[in-house]
Amino acid sequence: MQLKETPNTKPYDFLAAARDLAPQICAAQPEMDRLRHIPDDLAAQVADIGAYRLFLPASMGGPQLDPITAFKVVEELARAEGSVGWCALLSNGGALFAGHFTPEIGREMFGWPPDFRCAGSFRPEGVARPVPGGYRVSGRWDYASGISNANWLFVNCKIDDAAAPPPAAANAGTGPTASASTVMLFLPIADATVHDTWQVVGLCGTGSHDFVIDDVLVPEERTFRLYAPAREPGFLYHPRTMLTAIWTLVSAVALGIARGAMDAFVDLATQSGTTISTTLLRDRPQVQAKVGEAEAIISGARAYLLDALTTAWQTYGDDRPNPWPELAQARLAITHSIHQSVKAVDLLFHAAGTNAIHRRHGLERRFRDVHVVAQHGAGLLSNYEFGGQTLLGLRPGDAGW
Repeated sequence: MQLKETPNTKPYDFLAAARDLAPQICAAQPEMDRLRHIPDDLAAQVADIGAYRLFLPASMGGPQLDPITAFKVVEELARAEGSVGWCALLSNGGALFAGHFTPEIGREMFGWPPDFRCAGSFRPEGVARPVPGGYRVSGRWDYASGISNANWLFVNCKIDDAAAPPPAAANAGTGPTASASTVMLFLPIADATVHDTWQVVGLCGTGSHDFVIDDVLVPEERTFRLYAPAREPGFLYHPRTMLTAIWTLVSAVALGIARGAMDAFVDLATQSGTTISTTLLRDRPQVQAKVGEAEAIISGARAYLLDALTTAWQTYGDDRPNPWPELAQARLAITHSIHQSVKAVDLLFHAAGTNAIHRRHGLERRFRDVHVVAQHGAGLLSNYEFGGQTLLGLRPGDAGW
């Protein structure tokens, strides 16, 4: 599907497309559990609605959505199924990284209109050896969510410059936190060997397997330095704000899962009691109180996130590229929303009694998934510390603040 406006047509509605896909996503859950990744036909549908490339630059044929709209699209996917939202999140991280390439290189890599489905790893777990024209890359990486459906990989590598100095990366500027010892690279999926390692408690359908790259040549034009200035301008691609844009989608997955848990609980509460009472869950005052509390938690966390993100996004400008107070609020809201999503799902899970443990009700799935989301770096409790440092006039020691 080519997603673009034409005369006499309305703009493409990404959010409506995500909502329309929800029944197919839910129907695919048993197959997703069996495969431990998104089935190919469903992944193709997710790609068709553009959800894997929301942040791909317009110069490369991407929609280059604002972070608020992208948040809502990924949230809607995660509301239906956390694993689908998670794979969209990770692919959009790669789409954002494409802002480091020239438009010509991006079009050559991804096609026109682009076919972009990305997986990869931020961790510098491989080694890149400088050679004329680029790097030879080897290593093993883990947690490559969506790799079963991807066509491109991004990897982070330590530079082995003992034999020769590294080539200048495509944008090897000295950004505020750019590292001279590592390099990010893009490779076709065919250059990797996938190892089946994804046996986990939650987000089981993400297929976040390990992969190995063995002495593969990556040309210089497909390399860049993490947190160095990008070629594309704007909030999405700036080294001070790009991590906020990516991690916003982590909070979208958490809040989407929490909203999906509320949906599942309401369905359950209107048709079931418990083993010790036939009174419907919805008719019990203590359950009503828990539902009200969970709703306030989800909606409150979401409102804080969207307010803080909107302020950070609107405050950003070429004349003020480091809006620390606004970024601190956005980053705090991201971490807060993840942990509040866990709290809300826990409330609903326990309010359901033994009903909650049965897979047919969907609560146990959300319970497992949201706890795995909280293990991501966006959910680390140290993010509260870094936010506090900023609010106290100190410079945080972590990237992207």
